[in-house]
Amino acid sequence: MPLVIERVKRSGKQSKPSSRDGEATGDARRDRWRKHRIARRKEFVEAALRALDTHGPDLGMEDVAAEAGVTKPVLYRHFDDKADLYVALGQRGTEILFERLIPAINAELAPVPRIRMALDAFFTVIEEHPNLYRLLAHGRPEKPVSSDVVAEDKELIATALTALLGDYMRMFNMDSGAAEPWAHGIVGMVQNTGEWWLDRRSMGRDAVVEYLTQIIWAAIDGLTRQHGVVIDPNLPLEANKVVQLGRTEPDSLEETS
Repeated sequence: MPLVIERVKRSGKQSKPSSRDGEATGDARRDRWRKHRIARRKEFVEAALRALDTHGPDLGMEDVAAEAGVTKPVLYRHFDDKADLYVALGQRGTEILFERLIPAINAELAPVPRIRMALDAFFTVIEEHPNLYRLLAHGRPEKPVSSDVVAEDKELIATALTALLGDYMRMFNMDSGAAEPWAHGIVGMVQNTGEWWLDRRSMGRDAVVEYLTQIIWAAIDGLTRQHGVVIDPNLPLEANKVVQLGRTEPDSLEETS
């Protein structure tokens, strides 16, 4: 019974495409123009990712325009301001992370390899896009943005992990009430370790992933043994519980069969 967990907004404001893009109108010509604008906006977001690699989190709109091969006025036809670009980068960052993380979390593997694969997915993304993570986690444009993408993604992943852990705990006839604080604790530990690792780089990615894998498994193994449940870390579990993370506008949390 997979869980479909959709983005939960933490503020009355919602991130959305630029108002200039509009919605489908039924007018073929206008709709073609709208699709063109959406495609161009995506191209500029990719250019912004490349500019981040070169200029770091303090990049300016002129850096993005130069990377895209356009002038700043052209860029401002597709983004209201830097805050609008910031939100678009956050949305792209979420896509990149979830493209790696979801298959790893749902892999039909033994517990320890599954944990390792999920952690490696996260650390691979922040290793490949360190400046994007720094911008979203710590950078602040001049104008307040409509959402905190890192906080929202953290909450979304913790919610999904709560459901996943709860399913397994109930499967082993354990009290699933601990699933939520446990999930938030794991997500917070991984995020904080990721930030430390990006700043220090005192060990390789494989090493930090392995240390975290063993810490998380030790906690799981210790808790289950307290309840008389012994799990082989290297054998797949009988049931493979899965989650699906989605980023949608309607605020909801639903379970489907």
